This record gives sequence, C-alpha cells and structure tokens, in this order.
Amino acid sequence: MASPPPPPPPCAAALAELLGEKLVAPDGSAVCTASLPARGVSLVGLYFGYCGSGGPGAQLAASLAAFYARFQPAPAAAAAATPSAPGVAEQQQQQRLEIVFVSAEQDQPRWQEATRAMPWLALPFADKRRKLKLWNKFRVSNIPSLIFIDAITGKVVCQNGLLVIRDDPEGLEFPWGPRPFQEVIAGPLVQNKGQSQDSSTLEGSYVGVYFSAHWCPPCRSLTRVLVESYRKIKDVGQKFEIVFVSADRSEDSFKQYFSEMPWLAVPYADEARRSRLNRLYGIQGIPTLIILDPKGEVVTRQGRVEVLNDLDCQEFPWYPKPVLELTEANAVHLNEGPCLVLFVDSDDDGESEAAKQLIQPIAEKIIAKYRAKDEEAPLLFFVAGEDNMTDSLRDYTNLPEAAPLLTILDMSARAKYVMDVEEITPDIVEAFVNDFLLDKLKPEPI
Repeated sequence: MASPPPPPPPCAAALAELLGEKLVAPDGSAVCTASLPARGVSLVGLYFGYCGSGGPGAQLAASLAAFYARFQPAPAAAAAATPSAPGVAEQQQQQRLEIVFVSAEQDQPRWQEATRAMPWLALPFADKRRKLKLWNKFRVSNIPSLIFIDAITGKVVCQNGLLVIRDDPEGLEFPWGPRPFQEVIAGPLVQNKGQSQDSSTLEGSYVGVYFSAHWCPPCRSLTRVLVESYRKIKDVGQKFEIVFVSADRSEDSFKQYFSEMPWLAVPYADEARRSRLNRLYGIQGIPTLIILDPKGEVVTRQGRVEVLNDLDCQEFPWYPKPVLELTEANAVHLNEGPCLVLFVDSDDDGESEAAKQLIQPIAEKIIAKYRAKDEEAPLLFFVAGEDNMTDSLRDYTNLPEAAPLLTILDMSARAKYVMDVEEITPDIVEAFVNDFLLDKLKPEPI
C-alpha cells in the first residue's frame, strides 16, 4: 500500500492564513494553499487587477504569462533530453513561482471567463472580504499591481513586481529580494551643474530618496517646498542629502526640472539604477519622498506629508508618530487603508492632546506587535478636532455629530465601524481595535 503524501510544512500555515485554505485553478478545481511550498514554490506573486480585455491590461497579461511559464516544471522528456548544470535539473522539476490573481471584478461570469484563460491560480470570487484585506495590507493604490511574497512566511519580497518583469524578463535574478540601499544606489551621482560625485559621499547622512517628475503638477509643487526645507535642514548643520530619482519622459525634461534642485540625482541615462530604486521601495505613485537614516534604513515613507506638515523642519528626520492629528496635509493617509479616528468636540490643543495620550499606548502596542513580524501595522491612528476638513469627513462618511466619537474608517472598502459611547476609555479603545483585527465588528456602508 502506498504511503500517504507528507503533510505540508507547518510554516506554510502563514500563507494559508493570508490567502485562505483554498485557491482556484484555471479549470475551477480547488488547490490547497498550504501545499504550494511542497510543490517547490518559494515565491508567490499577488496579481491585483480587473478582468478587462484589451489595452494595457491584455499586454501585461501576455507578458506575465510568458514570464510565469519560465518558472513552471519542464516536461520530463524535455528535461531528460536537455543537458543541465548541477542543480539546474532539479530547479527545472520545481515550480518555484506561483501567481495568485486577486481580482477587483464584481461580475462572477466575467471573473470565471477571465480566470479560465489564466494559467495561474486565483483567490475565490466569493472571498471578497479577504481580497479587500489583501488590498489594504499591501497598500495597493494602483492596478494592475504585482507583489511578490515569500511562500513560507507570507512576507513581502518585492513590492513592485511589474518592474521585475520589465527589467528581468528571463528571471535570471530570481527571487528578487531586497538589497541594501548602499548597494542599489552604488555609482556616480550628478549635480545640476554637471559635476559628479560617488554615492559613497552619502555615508553617515540622512538621505531623502525623491521620486518625482516635471510632468507631474503635485511633484513640482512639492519640489518648491522641498528646496526650502532642504536648505533649512542644511543650514542648522544636519547631515542630510536628497537623491532625485527621475520619472521624466525625456532627458531634456529631466535637465530642465533638475536645474531647480540643489541636491543630487541618479543620472537619467542610468535607467537600470532608477528602476532598481523604484523596485526597492515599491513606488506606486509620485511624488514620493522616502527618508533614510545614516544606516540606510527607512525612517518614513511619508516624507511628502512630513515636509508639508512641518515647514520649519523642527521635527526632522520625521520619525513616525503613533498618533497623528488629522489635517488636510495628512488626510491622504485615509485612502491608504483602515484608520482609527477619534473625533473630539473641540479644536482646542489641550483636548486633542488628551485624546492622543489616551489612544497612544494602544497604537504603540499594535505598531510594535507588527514591527516584530517585519510588517506594517494594519491600522493608522488619528485624532480629529473641529474644523472644516473634519466636518467634510463626517459628511462624506455620514457619521453622527456626537463627540467624542470613536471610529474606524476603511475608505477603500467604503466601510465604517462606529463606537458611540458617552466616555471613551483606554479599555474601550483597545477592545474596539482588537475586535476589528479579529473581524468581529460589523461594518456599516459609507
């Protein structure tokens, strides 16, 4: 009697927890998520997109299918007939890469038609809540989007897989894991007068990696403010440098735009290095300003918001705060994922500060818990006073006028969770947050 196959490794449970117990194959059959590592899969690409046909989406699907095929097991006869170097034959018999389609499609027949034509797996159509959680967890703001995660741990390996397909179509750099900033940036950097200096001059400094382009109006607006901030920081003796990573469409546009900047840039002609930096930080939109500490570790990915919120640069290098006071400048965060917002009944600084102190210990606990797992916290924390912007937010989300009012707003899901009680205590906040994270709360539509 044949022995039963060995169970999947226990650590594969992390992938099943993330994607669910079952995935859907092109023929409609169920595939056990935890079995993927046992099939040799070490990397999973989460492909976020719609099921439309034609246009750029169809071109991407064709490119992705060709790329995906390179990581499928070679047919036994072909593998036996083709001489291989040691280790290559074993790789040819392993899949190594699986793609999982995470669709935003709302029409099931359309979804079924699209997934039957795809060679990879898909999240079940009915698992809409899990799809939404994945969009929030990985901060997906543009589609199509491709994010590579480790098949054992579920942790992000590469945030911008679409650039991988463009830059490494043969898959020679598999598995495209993150590399240190110092390694990726290595090489000459230029000044706007044409002088060049080696990237090693950045050592020992805080560094702002600035992804921007002249054709982008918000970029030009930010650049004007950032020039002043850069000078203020340098004038007080801080070791700080900015490196411009251009997304301009021509070298002439790059030169025109860079002429306004007093800092350094990756040479426009070095497209490979510019692309690697985009891949390293998973850039999905511009302008983006990422602040690094002298060791090359990320201080904040929200440099744009920090610069606009702190025009005098008093809080440079802008280490993230557990709780923010909601303002027009940082309200963009509300679109990035679920946010806890505690509304208070006054715009008085003392009232807002007391509210921040109330929820800060809970925020710090949540942030520390997920940082220990090398993950971003699943919630952002805000206190909102009384002003026109807060009034507009209440109107848009149809919230009651009560205060204090404890809420979790999930704009991408168009969902809200409301705790309307007379007194907000730390225990109430912590229970509310924990119930949300455990999916125990019932959402109301926005």
